Amino acid sequence: MQVPQPEPAEGVPASDGGPLPGGTGTATRVPTPPAERDHRWGFGAFFLAEAVFILASVTLAALFGDPRESSWFSLALVLMLMLPTLLSAAVAVVITVVRGNGPRLDFGLHWRWSDVTTGFGIGLIGLLSTTVASMIWMNWVGPENATSTVSSLLDGVRLPLPLAVLIFLHVWLIAPVCEEILYRGLLWGAMERLRWSRISAFVLSTAVFAIGHLEPERTWLLLIIAIPIGVARMRTGRLTASVVAHQVNNFLPAVGLLLISLGVQAPA
Repeated sequence: MQVPQPEPAEGVPASDGGPLPGGTGTATRVPTPPAERDHRWGFGAFFLAEAVFILASVTLAALFGDPRESSWFSLALVLMLMLPTLLSAAVAVVITVVRGNGPRLDFGLHWRWSDVTTGFGIGLIGLLSTTVASMIWMNWVGPENATSTVSSLLDGVRLPLPLAVLIFLHVWLIAPVCEEILYRGLLWGAMERLRWSRISAFVLSTAVFAIGHLEPERTWLLLIIAIPIGVARMRTGRLTASVVAHQVNNFLPAVGLLLISLGVQAPA
């Protein structure tokens, strides 16, 4: 009678198909997953992606000036709002592919319901705190100084519905993904590679996020906006949660811009 053989212990590979002790049967090799290698990019990668963002912004500003005065108004507006952000995020993704394991592993940018629910919950808290902070800040600096760069571009213009919806989707869904890849993906990952603590990564990425928007008058408000988003990244250790939190936080501002661009609401 053949004696059943015990299963190999977890983490201990079975033999390569040779006979088991006692000459009874053979075992099948259990493939060992390849070890995840550490990425080989650091702060230089972030500076490169940020330089692409700034260079694209400056080039488009020099090319079109005030898009409201351009004969190519729609094209100028879309390019100035979307292209720098998309290009910098694309550079970041390419860097992870060339010198790392790709964005899914290096950033933790993959689908997990737990990350989505965590990001959504923290995003709602952030939306509340951001709304309160925006009202306080607007009363402090005055409505005429409280507009964002995007609101200023849309001041006094009325856009066709498809273009207005495109800008709405960009501000709500697309820009948060790109910005998270840059700040809490590439920059955060550079600090992780140097074995910085999560608190240090949270503090620096929050500050750079606020400054990197190149809106000096709104830096303090952007700091408050960035805190819950960074908390989502720090709590889960992955980018998906901070992307969702960022998108939740951007929803009401995106709706406001949609109403402004359709002429339903005047800029705040």
